[in-house]
Amino acid sequence: MFKMSNNIQLHKNDLPDDLELGNIIAVDGEFMGLNVRRDPLCLIQISSGNSDTHIIQLDRNNYNAPNLVKILHNEHIKKIFHYGRADIAHIKFYLKTDTNNILDTKIASKLARSYSDNHSLKTLIKEFINIDVNKQFQNSDFGGDLTQAQLKYCANDVIYLHKIHYELTKILERENRIKLYQDCLKFLKTRVDLDLALFKDDIWSH
Repeated sequence: MFKMSNNIQLHKNDLPDDLELGNIIAVDGEFMGLNVRRDPLCLIQISSGNSDTHIIQLDRNNYNAPNLVKILHNEHIKKIFHYGRADIAHIKFYLKTDTNNILDTKIASKLARSYSDNHSLKTLIKEFINIDVNKQFQNSDFGGDLTQAQLKYCANDVIYLHKIHYELTKILERENRIKLYQDCLKFLKTRVDLDLALFKDDIWSH
């Protein structure tokens, strides 16, 4: 484990055995691209919601990360993603585990914020946290040694998700769309399985 700052910790290969993160965590992944079979999973970052970020730099020779897998698979721990579809597909393909008890701020935003057509994480952070984050390193190489700027970018992808999800949930409840959101979440794992089976198109279209 390498402590990069007060709030960002970089772990090689897996999370430490004794780390307590609570029962609601924010999760994000970084990969070499969006083609699951071609572009390997490089990092998983996790936040407990207390301005902390734990970044796991995975061993791409074996993807042996039992502590991380145990948390992702645990049905009693909620995991907040932003556009979890891509992350969960990479996790399933490389870490060989289902991710259970999923929340998703992008799905929540599309259902709650019908007043906007922009549902990017940057937009949500600006609206609900009033911080203008730098997404310069969104398309950078996460496969090698990581710079301080890349680590800060990774942290920004998770440290705000608890607050954003809370605010979106309030809108969903107010507008009577919370059940629709919950039903969409139930379908998310099936959508990931369709992606992994190479059914990329909308199967509901004519």
